[in-house]
Amino acid sequence: MSLQATIIDSALDYESNSGNITFDFAHTQIEFIKQHNLTLVWILETHAHADHLSAAHYLRSQLGGKIAIGKYIIQAQQTFKDIFALSDTEISVSGKEFDQLLSHNDTLFIGDTAIKVIETPGHTKDSVTYLIEDNAFIGDTLFMPDSGSARCDFPGGAASELYQSVKRLYALADHTKLWMCHDYQPNGRQLQFQTTVAESKLSNIHITKDVSLDHFVSIRQTRDSKLAVPRLLYPALQVNIKAGELPQADEHQPAFFKIPVHILRHIVQTEDVK
Repeated sequence: MSLQATIIDSALDYESNSGNITFDFAHTQIEFIKQHNLTLVWILETHAHADHLSAAHYLRSQLGGKIAIGKYIIQAQQTFKDIFALSDTEISVSGKEFDQLLSHNDTLFIGDTAIKVIETPGHTKDSVTYLIEDNAFIGDTLFMPDSGSARCDFPGGAASELYQSVKRLYALADHTKLWMCHDYQPNGRQLQFQTTVAESKLSNIHITKDVSLDHFVSIRQTRDSKLAVPRLLYPALQVNIKAGELPQADEHQPAFFKIPVHILRHIVQTEDVK
């Protein structure tokens, strides 16, 4: 039996109100690896998340291993380099911050166990799924059947692509376990984080096996038009497009995140008083 391991979609602890970043959750993973005498081989990202800060860079510094993500992270880097006005020294737009960029049908290994890479864009262009035996780690492609599917209104996202990606997942064996990144617990039900291909094909509220492309795109676009910006969008993306590397402080200043400011002016038209 191999003692090699992988960590998928790691996270730092970040308090947006104070700016404090800690490593408590990452340390639980580090301790587990050490206690079981495991060797961390791969630190995998399903995509550049917009709702948490990746711990990939920190984990690699503590345990070694290689950080990998879908090859279209390069497009995300270019997009957000422009949005955040990042310099050439702050971001590469070549993906070199990651150890390996992945394509559809690439295969990685932990010991003798294969990790098959499945491109599943739609939520973001760089989204991939990792299939390990009968376990699919699907990122933000689908949620639990009573929650539906992921938003597609981020730069590079497309509801039509997400539809094709879900169909790709639905082509897996029915017993394949789908592991969630999120669960929004509709109606206050207990937390859940795993369903199956069969269950999702049968009862996902946005996309069962019989839902048409046009119907799904309509559902997604209507829903996306009403969604708020994720609370951690701006700090998360500045870290995650750089494989979890935090902004650097200099000798005179602390580190900062950049937050774009949108000035919205409400214009009131009045009639001239004669």
